[in-house]
Amino acid sequence: MRETHRTESAIGPSDPHRTVPCRPADARRRVRCVVAERCEVQHVHCDTDSVDDALLVVSELTTNAMLHGGGITDFSVDVVGGEVRVSVSDRSDDLPVALSPVDAQGRFRVGGRGWPIVCRLAHDVHVACLPCGGKRITALVPLT
Repeated sequence: MRETHRTESAIGPSDPHRTVPCRPADARRRVRCVVAERCEVQHVHCDTDSVDDALLVVSELTTNAMLHGGGITDFSVDVVGGEVRVSVSDRSDDLPVALSPVDAQGRFRVGGRGWPIVCRLAHDVHVACLPCGGKRITALVPLT
């Protein structure tokens, strides 16, 4: 069972059962709920630290979509076996990049740590260009 949430522009008129999180906190809440429900039903042990890793990945992906991708256009979360699969889509065709923490003048940059965090915590990360423009980033985070 997969829970998918889309914006109005992605599915037409507003559907009260399908909404995109407008803040990273909303996405984290949705992940927490789905993980708790699926782990109970599938009898999968959900390690607290691993769930925290999944929540951090979701925070980074949704924040990056808002800051660099023109906003979140689609969001889905599911538990597959012992992993959380999170997908976040945005309006930008630009691929994520990892910047050096120090600029050319040797000054520390503010920000720029989100993508490396996602790549380190997720077991698998996939970036797909969408046919209508934009991209979808899917990350699998182990729960054990």
